[in-house]
Amino acid sequence: APGTEDTAAGTVPEISPEDCLRTLEAKTGALLGFACRAGAAYAGAPLAAQEAFERFGSRLGLAFQLQDDVLGIWGRPGRTGKPALSDLRARKRSAPVVAALASGTAPGRRLAKLYARPDPLGEDELALAADLVEAAGGRDWTLAEAERWREAGWESLRPLELSATGLAGLRELTGRLTDRSS
Repeated sequence: APGTEDTAAGTVPEISPEDCLRTLEAKTGALLGFACRAGAAYAGAPLAAQEAFERFGSRLGLAFQLQDDVLGIWGRPGRTGKPALSDLRARKRSAPVVAALASGTAPGRRLAKLYARPDPLGEDELALAADLVEAAGGRDWTLAEAERWREAGWESLRPLELSATGLAGLRELTGRLTDRSS
């Protein structure tokens, strides 16, 4: 697997925040982009509107995944259905972790050492990892990016003349996907 050699050597392979965003856009962004475009096509929207809805969905998907990455570390298990600190336990390269590792800060460097260890992390180390991600700015960066992509999604729809009812439905959908705690 890519990066296995680095982990075995005691280092953490580098993934830039930009690489992380591209990956999220290619996965969740593409899925929601397609769904929104398909819905517009099914409704008989012109090609330009279909393309605008695809951009909207792609950007909304990215915002959704960024929020999900935050919940994978700081979400409450009773609400998310995931065990506490599950993404850190699996040493996932979620957006907050990638941002923290790329931060160039002392907490980011400590997190890299923790992530590079071959043995499983205990509960205290998982809590420390979450604190390090936060101290390195990973949580703040991810939440800011989620907001930026949500707003970019709305900008995609600006040229369209949508009804008040249509806009209200889209706002509700957007809120459910990006303003969530589970």
